[in-house]
Amino acid sequence: MRLPICVLLSAALLCAADIPKGFQKLFDGKDLKGWHISEVNHHGNTKAWKVEPGGVLTVTQDRPGNGGILLTDKKYRNFEVSLEVNPDFGCDGGLFLRSTEKGEAYQVMLDYLGGGNMGGIYGEGLKGLGPNAGTGKRMDREWQKYWKKGEWNQIRARMEGDVPHIQVWMNGTQIVDWTDSENRLPGGAVDGMIAVQSHMSSPDPAKKGNRWVPGGYHRFRNIAVKELK
Repeated sequence: MRLPICVLLSAALLCAADIPKGFQKLFDGKDLKGWHISEVNHHGNTKAWKVEPGGVLTVTQDRPGNGGILLTDKKYRNFEVSLEVNPDFGCDGGLFLRSTEKGEAYQVMLDYLGGGNMGGIYGEGLKGLGPNAGTGKRMDREWQKYWKKGEWNQIRARMEGDVPHIQVWMNGTQIVDWTDSENRLPGGAVDGMIAVQSHMSSPDPAKKGNRWVPGGYHRFRNIAVKELK
């Protein structure tokens, strides 16, 4: 059955509205073109990245304990990245900013588990980024006020400056505005890849403090970027 043109146009406009104005798609919702799996990340090299119906990118561990990261082929310097996330509770992940192939990066935490944090900034493989490093608001302990359980949630992060200034919004509310005291990326890099993460865990899923639940998934969609001057 053919759908009326007005219906098709309305559907197209609805999909387009999910990408913020001025942003370009990083993930086309069809395949992983423009992305690659890191084979040298200490979290692993899971091959369980899949594109599901509706343009949803999913990831789980392809064997117990084996996580990993999926990186953009292109490097970015100053940019904003927007995406929607809907993880299963008990799963730890992240959004990496200016990442190396090894996954050394400033990370927007997507730690959706007991005692975890969504939206705060962590130094993945970066030296000296202790709890008191930098200035400003690096984490919001009350992030659950803005989080919609069991639904899609928008995360938007802005990375700029040779000494990184990072801002994060959750569902339109700013929860992070933080500037590091120095550039901690390897070699003082001022650009890098954008990545999404599936955290490693113990091969024994019953182990206390595990960062994953058996059968758990992270889900991403509408991943887009806006490069800044």
